[in-house]
Amino acid sequence: MELKEVWIKRQSEIVDDVDVLKEYVFKPLLASIRINTIKIKREDAIKRLEGRGWKLKQVPFYENGFVFEEKKYAVGNTIEHFLGYIYLQEIASMIPPLVLNPSENDIVLDVAAAPGSKTTQMAQIMNNRGAIIANEKYLKRMFSLRANLQRCGVVNTVCTRMDGRRFKNLTTKFDKILLDAPCTGTGIIMKSPRTAKTWSVKTSILASNLQKQLISSAISSLKEGGVLVYSTCSLEPEENEAIVDYAIKKFGVSVEKIKLNGFKVRDGVTKWEGKTFAPEIKNCARIYPQDNNTSGFFVARLVK
Repeated sequence: MELKEVWIKRQSEIVDDVDVLKEYVFKPLLASIRINTIKIKREDAIKRLEGRGWKLKQVPFYENGFVFEEKKYAVGNTIEHFLGYIYLQEIASMIPPLVLNPSENDIVLDVAAAPGSKTTQMAQIMNNRGAIIANEKYLKRMFSLRANLQRCGVVNTVCTRMDGRRFKNLTTKFDKILLDAPCTGTGIIMKSPRTAKTWSVKTSILASNLQKQLISSAISSLKEGGVLVYSTCSLEPEENEAIVDYAIKKFGVSVEKIKLNGFKVRDGVTKWEGKTFAPEIKNCARIYPQDNNTSGFFVARLVK
């Protein structure tokens, strides 16, 4: 599978190491897990896995995230996985819940929750207290969400099935909201090589139309002073900075700087195809595969 020239050209306008990016978008991801402290102590999980000869290395910005320097067999076949002691989760995927940082007293909305990696992580951060509304529009994806919540021992979460654009019509207001928005997925081509073929500028524009509606609904559902984390696994400005810029100009939200210890993030793009975004856009985090040997991601922390 080859990358489209138009995509390479676009990325070369954003980064100066596009040749390295081209190499990493097809490079297999490191096997990584999150220890689920709802069910097991961190030290006990490490002891169990290393006792079998597995070599673990902690993710620099998260004490419960690990990559396997050496693994014996498929992680999904371990008893620890079946018991919910660990969750197979890509490194960059662990970042949005950490940036949102929900507390035990928060009422949280996860707008597009399936399959539940970020939902279960938020429940873990909250010590299984407070309340999470885990929403999923599609029934077939709801099954995996519910199964993962049950496997991980999550009890502070209620599942709902509705279009995320409808939350603005409800009277309920949330302390914190995670909008891990549907996107074209150009940051995870290594997981889905077909994306290199199916992506186009048009698909990004179509995705951005939905993303604007979702973020509008989410901000309308957020309490004053509340926090919304917007994230995608796309590298396209139309789906990332343009959406945050739209939220700033329409709702007056502010954008807080994101920093991760020992993990490289790049500033948000402030100019794109003749458009100049709000200066705060630079506070967004662009995560490139070549910087940390992870998938590509975009994360923004917005305050209402």
